[in-house]
Amino acid sequence: MSDLYRSALSARISKLRNLPPSQDDEEEGEEAADSIGSLPGNGKTQPTSGNSDEDLSIEILTDDFTEVIKTLFPDPATAPTLLLIGHSMGGSVVVRSCPKLLEGKYRITGVAVLDVVEGSAIEALPHMHTLLNARPDEFNSIEEAVEWHVSTNTIRNPHSARVSIPGIVVPNPKKVFPYTWRTPLRSTAPYWLSWFKGLSSTFLQARTARLLVLAGTDRLDNELMIGQMQGKFQVAVIPGVGHMLQEDDPTRFAEIMVEFWRRNERVVVGIKKVGDA
Repeated sequence: MSDLYRSALSARISKLRNLPPSQDDEEEGEEAADSIGSLPGNGKTQPTSGNSDEDLSIEILTDDFTEVIKTLFPDPATAPTLLLIGHSMGGSVVVRSCPKLLEGKYRITGVAVLDVVEGSAIEALPHMHTLLNARPDEFNSIEEAVEWHVSTNTIRNPHSARVSIPGIVVPNPKKVFPYTWRTPLRSTAPYWLSWFKGLSSTFLQARTARLLVLAGTDRLDNELMIGQMQGKFQVAVIPGVGHMLQEDDPTRFAEIMVEFWRRNERVVVGIKKVGDA
């Protein structure tokens, strides 16, 4: 996930994980912590002198993500077991990072991909410029940006929008209107196909538990449909939300993630996890 902010989602996860532990939890020494990283083109992090965050190729994004993990936890032997969660294009980043981290001896309890299916995403790419043309390029204030996201149902939860939107708009250097988008999405068009191509196969090949969380009933592509029939991954559907499902219903989403983590964190060594081939 992008943006270094304390989101409504993080608050819900913190609340769920801090419930009084059961006796089993105490015996297992179960603990959890969540970390939300600010990757290129997101949040308030700025590139260091002489560097640029304009290259948003999937290779760069994947390398950046794995380096963040290695910086947070330099020693795989003492690092906690990781649950990797990625929304939309971020799902592609985490599934591609998973084998790199496993190769580095990090323990991955699962990967969760949020509201993205390779087939549907690639089919939608020709319409992306039309969608971008329909949104404003600039805003008079951060409050106006929040209001636009809520009024268009881009984010359906006003509380979440007030927390997350300030991180995706920045002061406008052109000074026509005070604020503009942090990431100029039109300039990322050369990378769009690479973000999603091969996502389904990479997801199914991940050597850990796999979870796909969808907003409503998105149709699976053929590869995922076959994988689901073979029991290779878990699917969870959250009704009444939009594409930003983790913002629209952070409570239900947090429940799904904590349940997925607890189930797979407790798997005895030698027994296949949910989603393992």
